[in-house]
Amino acid sequence: MKILLVEDDRKISAFVQKGLKELGFNITACDDGDEGYYVATTQSFDVVVLDIMLPGRDGLSILRNLREQKNTVPVILLTARSALNERLEGLNLGADDYLCKPFFIEELAARLHAVSRRASGNTLNLLQCGDLVVDLISREVKIGKESIDLTAREFSLLELLLRSPDRVYTRTQILEHVWDYDFDPQTNVVDVYIRRLRNKTKEFPGAPVIETVRGVGYRLKEPVQ
Repeated sequence: MKILLVEDDRKISAFVQKGLKELGFNITACDDGDEGYYVATTQSFDVVVLDIMLPGRDGLSILRNLREQKNTVPVILLTARSALNERLEGLNLGADDYLCKPFFIEELAARLHAVSRRASGNTLNLLQCGDLVVDLISREVKIGKESIDLTAREFSLLELLLRSPDRVYTRTQILEHVWDYDFDPQTNVVDVYIRRLRNKTKEFPGAPVIETVRGVGYRLKEPVQ
């Protein structure tokens, strides 16, 4: 999942970036409101995490302008525990959720999954295709009754494909969502990780198939029974 974090407190920003990266999120961070607004309006993200008090454009202004431009990217506000009026204003402006500082990284991760699910119309914690079931909260992956061990990056790649079965993702789209935006487009890292996922699931007849779409990219297909 590709996240934009706009937070000027360096300690909090570093804490969030480290924690979310360890959980397999792809993070772009800005410490200034003007830069954050520019990045939010020129790149695609699954969720934006906005601090309210920022140098330059403040978080509520960024949120207001995004919604005025009909930008529906899910937004989570980071607020002080005592800032009730700011939280209410943020929700009225179209924020999808808020989190009071200080917070646990696991809670932020759970809220990121929740707002992303609501935005995609999927209100469940489970993603399934064939016999493959992925629990986004516990991060368990099972095919039938068998558990599959995945690295954080393999999990993120599988989650992306599972959210839209039959959709063809180009290698560049996969790089942007699962790795860094500026990752070398000539790299074969996507092909390497697709091969790893295939090797971990190919022995299970009920597992979905990751198809190669020649000259384009990859898509997930229901298993052929």
